[in-house]
Order: sequence, then C-alpha cells, then structure tokens
Amino acid sequence: MPPLVWESRPTLRRPVLIAAFEGWGDAAEAASAAGKFLAAEWGAQRFASIDGEEFYDFTVTRPHVRIDDDLNRHIDWPTNTFEWATIPGHDRDVIFFHGVEPQLKWRTYTSAAVEVVRSVGVEFAITLGALLADVPHTRPVRVLGATPDPGLAVDLGLRRSRYEGPTGISSVVLHALHASGIKSASLWASAPYYLPRTPSPKATLALVERAVSLLGVGIDTTELQMASSTYEHQVNEMVESEEEVADYVRRLEAASEDADDDSGLADIEIPHPDAIAAEIERYLRDHDAD
Repeated sequence: MPPLVWESRPTLRRPVLIAAFEGWGDAAEAASAAGKFLAAEWGAQRFASIDGEEFYDFTVTRPHVRIDDDLNRHIDWPTNTFEWATIPGHDRDVIFFHGVEPQLKWRTYTSAAVEVVRSVGVEFAITLGALLADVPHTRPVRVLGATPDPGLAVDLGLRRSRYEGPTGISSVVLHALHASGIKSASLWASAPYYLPRTPSPKATLALVERAVSLLGVGIDTTELQMASSTYEHQVNEMVESEEEVADYVRRLEAASEDADDDSGLADIEIPHPDAIAAEIERYLRDHDAD
C-alpha cells in the first residue's frame, strides 16, 4: 500500500498551506493546537492522508485504545491528514497538514507531503512550531517568523533563519517546500520551559494571531482568549503559594524586560526546572480535579 492515500481531489483557489506536527517542536502542544483550532473554525474537510505504517516505531509513538459509547474498542493510530477549507471573505483557500513527527524515513514522508501540496497548487506555506524557552508565563508570547526566501523576508517582515543544529520534521518539510519552489515561512512561539507538559492556550493564541495576520484575514479568538486567561490565572495561583517558584518567575520577568542585557539569566541561581515543572503540573492537575 502506498503511503499517500487520496480520498478526494479538491479544486482550490490559490491555496495556502498551514502545517503543524506533534512531537519535537510542539512545546506545550501550542503548534498542533493552533493548526487544529484554525481548521475547526473554518470547517476544514479531509481529502488525503499519509499512512503511518512505515514511518513510526510504534513502541515509541504508541497507538491509543479508545472505547466508544457502545463499549466498542478502537485503536487510534498516529495520523497525518490533509484537510481543505475556504477562508471566509477571502479569495483563496487553505490546506491544513496535521502530522505527527515520524521516527523513520523522513525523506519519503516529506516527499509524500510535498506531492500533495504541489498537486493542489499551494502557492504559500506556513509551518507552525513552539519551543521551550526562558520566558515567564505572565508576559506576551514571543513569536518568531522566519523564511529561507530573502524576498519573502522583506515583503512580510520576517527573518532569514540562521539556526544550525538538530532539527525537526517541521523544518525538513519547510526546506523541501522551499526547494520545490513554494514560498514558505515558519512561525515559532516560545513557551515557558518550567511548564513543558502543560498545554499553553496562550502560545496557541499567539500562533493563531500571527498566522492569520500573515494571511491578511481575521478570526474570532474569544475561545482561546478565555482559555489563556484561565491558564495564566491557575499558574499565578500556584506561583503565589510557592515562594521558590515565585522568585524564579520574578527573575524571568526582570530578564524579559531588559532584552538588551547580555547577562540574561546567566548569573541567576534558579531551582532545577524539572522540579518546578513537576510542582506546577501537580498543582494544575489537582486544580482541574476540583
């Protein structure tokens, strides 16, 4: 069975692509949540998928067992789907690629994705990502926009990426799209590294707002704004009750207010982030349970 499965072949108007991947590069689930939020808001419909059989080590990315309302058991496998939607009030359509970073055959996986994108005539692609950083949860989320295209960098006010080092499937797909002649950009949000496993609607909101800004469209983000307010309120309650954590967050806030201070956090003695993360996540779990 070929990995690329077409369910329909939509005829689209000057489509743009928004892609996000679960796994590395999806800190606090911000990127994948942003893609899914936009797809849901615009009523996206599935038209193709990449079968995961040859791309995953299922002892690492395990399928999930689900029981439906009739007590029937289902196995949900990692999915890589393509959906399309019409952007309300806009003269072009949008494609969403929701993926899970694979463990195997990245070049084959990427070739399948590029085949779909080229087949439907995508003119512009945006990949979404999120990384953990030394940022406090109380400050506006930083979103870095980058592109390998010098002309696009000027037109959209983006940066040329200078990063060198280990990378994720999002960057590999972006590189392949650019190499195939499709104008491409990436948006990366920063999430607090002391909350690595807590979903951040605040970072999701920042990515959504920046993505629709690049597309020149509007969208109702009331749901994400309310979720962001709740998220910040819950974390604030925990921080206020834990002096060590509160002191750490205050120092992050001070550092973030002086971006020109080269010393950054180098001279700040901070508690181990894993201990802080465990404490904050325990608090959020207990709070939700109540």
